[in-house]
Amino acid sequence: MSARSNEPYYAVIFTSRRTEGDQGYADTARRMEELAADQPGFLGLESTRGEDGLGITVSYWRSLEELQAWKQVAEHRIAQELGRDRWYERYHVRVARVEYEYDFTRGQTS
Repeated sequence: MSARSNEPYYAVIFTSRRTEGDQGYADTARRMEELAADQPGFLGLESTRGEDGLGITVSYWRSLEELQAWKQVAEHRIAQELGRDRWYERYHVRVARVEYEYDFTRGQTS
């Protein structure tokens, strides 16, 4: 996550199974990350995908209202449609409120 918050925030957990081939997926994924970063309330994103096509992307948002506004951005809506038509066998979306966070980095002390 690129920005940390001392206040509760929201995490959108997007778990997906990809179809075979790229079909423009990588370019669109990069564009969506750039576009999301310009949206009010966007705090950051983490993403990984295994060789088997299973991926998990977590985006972080300051508020539900700002998250819902992102879902309505026209270019994002087109990417969602393409995802259902071309890129995903299936996906699951979870929205969670993050009350607090902490982390660990070897070699660093608090």
